[in-house]
Amino acid sequence: MTSTSNQSAPQVSTSSEQHKAQPAALTTSEAAILAGSNQDAAGRQPSSSAASASELASTKISLLAALRRFPDFPIPGINFIDILPIFQNPTTHRALLRALELQVLEFGVKPDVVVGLDARGFLFGPQLALQLGASFVPVRKQGKLPGPCVTATYEKEYGQDFFQMQEAAIKPGQQVLVVDDIIATGGSAQAAGSLVKQLGGDLIGYLFILEIPFLKGRDKLGGLPTVTLLETDD
Repeated sequence: MTSTSNQSAPQVSTSSEQHKAQPAALTTSEAAILAGSNQDAAGRQPSSSAASASELASTKISLLAALRRFPDFPIPGINFIDILPIFQNPTTHRALLRALELQVLEFGVKPDVVVGLDARGFLFGPQLALQLGASFVPVRKQGKLPGPCVTATYEKEYGQDFFQMQEAAIKPGQQVLVVDDIIATGGSAQAAGSLVKQLGGDLIGYLFILEIPFLKGRDKLGGLPTVTLLETDD
């Protein structure tokens, strides 16, 4: 299983229910995130003011509650986590953008460019870039962008796929933040980082809404700062 589809991430599940959406009850790791919202051992939680930490903790509760899980989708044994309900409610949508903006403080530098991955990174990347006063640059599947492009490969379940970025999209020396909805195995995020480097951008790190820690996706990201708003292990 990989994160390369940029769909809400599938995970192994022991549920016997068939294709029925379930409310997202907090898992053990999710509860731990909320209990220790100021900072965890990996430094993934906010280290700004106490007020910001409190705001983030409250926001995480509402965002986790908005997630839906679909047991045995798209195949039996897979637990599909759906982030789209966050965007269906203006209140949670606004809260998500505010929380991500606060999480950017973790990088210690303001990005000049926000890079969003095809396709879920397009849901919030442009808005986040606007809030930060940065430009937005999309990473797309091969053949979708006009003009000269740089290309990077990444592994999927059944072979390789290709990401591209337009050559003029990033200027050498610009501070670049890569964002996506979910980090699972990390292959697609790694490819996006490669594109940034090919264009001479200074990659400051990666920002995700959701992480599935047991898949160890951040291990592929070269030790760069990697911040996640939420994580789950169910």
